[in-house]
Amino acid sequence: MAIELDNSFTVPVPPEQAWDVLLDVERIAPCMPGATVTSVSDDEIAGQVKVKLGPLSLSYKGTAKFTEKDPASHTIAIEASGKETRGAGTAAATVHAALKPADGEGQTLVSIHTSLNVTGRPAQFGRSLLPEVSGKLIGQFATNLEALIQQGGPAEGEAATDETAAPEEGAATTGSASTTTPARLPQQEDSLNMVKLVSGPLLKRVLPVAAFAALAAFVGRQLRRRSKA
Repeated sequence: MAIELDNSFTVPVPPEQAWDVLLDVERIAPCMPGATVTSVSDDEIAGQVKVKLGPLSLSYKGTAKFTEKDPASHTIAIEASGKETRGAGTAAATVHAALKPADGEGQTLVSIHTSLNVTGRPAQFGRSLLPEVSGKLIGQFATNLEALIQQGGPAEGEAATDETAAPEEGAATTGSASTTTPARLPQQEDSLNMVKLVSGPLLKRVLPVAAFAALAAFVGRQLRRRSKA
């Protein structure tokens, strides 16, 4: 299933500073729920994404590579691909991002266009799910990124600890890092819980599909075990 997605978010720093922050993949990885960076070599990143939807849990391993980094125009292009660790599903994406000054002084508007192609169980959820999920996921990422920038973020190569847990859902992330109680750094979530991202009417359509997919996967594993016995 192929789909085009357009999203945007605002970073509370000027484009020049936002450029450096967004290129520091290891530092901002904890801002994206379910994402883990395992290695960075030049312009290529290896990592893993865990997704949970009701009874269905998926894990993807793959790589992403910067194919364009233009500091003059503040544009980025990334090609990414991954495969289910326990399944035949695949995901591939081409991402173009552009950074421009936002309406607010000292802020940056990041516009993202994604060409996404998904096969396997996630494709059963249809086109109506992915735009809503991607929009809310970008919103979570932007909120966590704002908190990270305001706090100053962990030192290079240093992960966020339990003492710097993510703010509670709905909590304000604004404020000055010089105050007595600074904004907390985001704590990386083990998996992207899509149930939290999907609205009520759509959730009623998605969960039965997820339950059926989980049941089919379980039956398939049992049949394979019996055939090997």
